[in-house]
Amino acid sequence: MITLHYLENSRAQRILWLLEELGVKYEVKHYYRDKVTMLAPKELKEIHPLGKSPVITDGDICIAESSAIVQYLIEKYGEGKLMPDKESDEYLKYRELMHYAEGTIMPFLVFTLIFNKIKEAPMPFFIKPIAKAIANKTLQSFVTPNVINNLDYLESLLAGKEWFVGNTMSGVDIMLSFPLEAAAARTNLKETHPNLKDFLENIHSLASYKKALECGLPYAFV
Repeated sequence: MITLHYLENSRAQRILWLLEELGVKYEVKHYYRDKVTMLAPKELKEIHPLGKSPVITDGDICIAESSAIVQYLIEKYGEGKLMPDKESDEYLKYRELMHYAEGTIMPFLVFTLIFNKIKEAPMPFFIKPIAKAIANKTLQSFVTPNVINNLDYLESLLAGKEWFVGNTMSGVDIMLSFPLEAAAARTNLKETHPNLKDFLENIHSLASYKKALECGLPYAFV
């Protein structure tokens, strides 16, 4: 039996969606963030040494990292669905974007969150203007331009298309759901990147996605 160790408001939501899309039997163990630090509880370290989510167990197998989990589940339980044929040209793009989601775009979104939190963090009044100025400069000169560049890139991949790779949904769409939902929470994608907005509306309308929301904890990005 597959068990998903699910932390509220985390990347685990897309794994739950994938499990629903695959139609496999699974169970979910829910975990709540510390209300002060917003970090994962120590109980997750009993499952995996990093104490992060998502993590799945499948018999004696324990896998962390979203892309590794998605790849494992699709290759073992997908029965040919949700990935291009390995001999096709599309497979190389599929493999690239599977790593891109966490390796490229997500760090810049995390930087955005961190530097905005720095601006709001309690600190001595004489330090706050300096900290705010540094945070704003870093956002304006480095972080925000990279976020926009990545969103522009993804927008171009969806020109005239419904899915990121090929003509059907794949693991790439699962992987990119979280960073795009995070971006949509802070950006008016309808005005700036309408293809990405349409993509999110499309996946949010899927029965498998709606069922995943019912099986998880409250998810702030929808």
